[in-house]
Amino acid sequence: MDDNQRFGRGRALRCAVTLLLAGGSTLVMADSLPEAIAASHPLLDARLRFEHVDQAPFVDDAAALTLRTRLGLETGKAWNTSLLVEGEATIALSDAYNSTTNGRTRYPVVADPENVELDRLQLTNTSIADTTITLGRQRIVLDDHRFVGNVGWRQNEQTFDALRVVNRSLPKIVVDVTYLDQVHRVFGKDGAPGPNDGSFHGDSVLANVAWLSPVGRLTGFAYLVSFDERPFPVRDSSQTYGVRLAGDRAAGTLRLGYVASWAHQSDYEANPLRYEADYWLGELTLGWRAFSVGAGVELLGGDGAKGFTTPLATLHRFQGWADKFLATPVDGIDDRYVNLGWQAKGIAGADTVGFQATWHDYRSERLAIDYGSELDLQLQAKVRRVTGALKYAAYDAAGTTPAPLQDTDKLWLQLEFAY
Repeated sequence: MDDNQRFGRGRALRCAVTLLLAGGSTLVMADSLPEAIAASHPLLDARLRFEHVDQAPFVDDAAALTLRTRLGLETGKAWNTSLLVEGEATIALSDAYNSTTNGRTRYPVVADPENVELDRLQLTNTSIADTTITLGRQRIVLDDHRFVGNVGWRQNEQTFDALRVVNRSLPKIVVDVTYLDQVHRVFGKDGAPGPNDGSFHGDSVLANVAWLSPVGRLTGFAYLVSFDERPFPVRDSSQTYGVRLAGDRAAGTLRLGYVASWAHQSDYEANPLRYEADYWLGELTLGWRAFSVGAGVELLGGDGAKGFTTPLATLHRFQGWADKFLATPVDGIDDRYVNLGWQAKGIAGADTVGFQATWHDYRSERLAIDYGSELDLQLQAKVRRVTGALKYAAYDAAGTTPAPLQDTDKLWLQLEFAY
């Protein structure tokens, strides 16, 4: 991208700021500024995590002890506009792991590099009836994170330089449209060019329209994602169109939840590859009192040269917590899974206590190659503003999987305080 293009993007965002503020100035009295200051409140989040990784063929296990803190401020509204500013810092209390930036490649990767940066800086305006406009560096999560998320599991979350408009003028209809030109990724500002780059640039549009129908939330979406960086991730520039239905039904003490989704993807903008791939998801969950059991199938297609890609997703939520399929294999992936869950209140002095177990069986969507299996377990408890978690993932490569997919065990111990 040349300097003129970057200047044009910056000028467009500055114009949006001017219009946003001007739109509210005629609607709110000037004395709302002291009220906004009085209504301001701090933002504080601290997370201490230990992550252990035993991965073949590494001789040395990774043992990462990291502390992430976020500190910020959100104001009340003046001229129908509020300001949110938040910084983020991650420090390594032990360095026996490959953070992707520390050069310690003798260890497996734990993608939590030391990093200090501006996490969010945004203006939010509500001058237009039933409309929320957010401008600046912000957190964006759409639906279940499958296509767009903040990757909140990692210590350095993913945020976006964007202009987002959410409108609720029509009954039971939510229209959510975003233009973004930069993605700040989990690898931090010092991330190396390539798959672990700290930021991606390009003109992308995210459109998501939801109808709160009698059978559940029915969503149609179009995600036009364009990246400038070469040779990666320009190959992930894509256009994706799809639909999603999520809902539930009660029958006495039982509750049935269901999710179904389909999407079609093809190359977009400067992507040198010519490909098409489909995405399918079907999931059912049966709940009874504190217990739940569920099963699902998620398919991401591939043609042998390129797999269905979701580079803006919270990938840790899908296809196992061992993170073996952050990039979809070129032959796609067929993930069949079962879930067991339990959650209760007021156990041993905790506000909530929950347990989750998931079993995955993986194959390639094309050619049905065995990609192994995985067991995921988590125990979590919350006491007021403190949440503790013990989490485990065991991936078995089954001996016939491609070379990058080695046996991997991961263990996490975590404490988080949020205010």
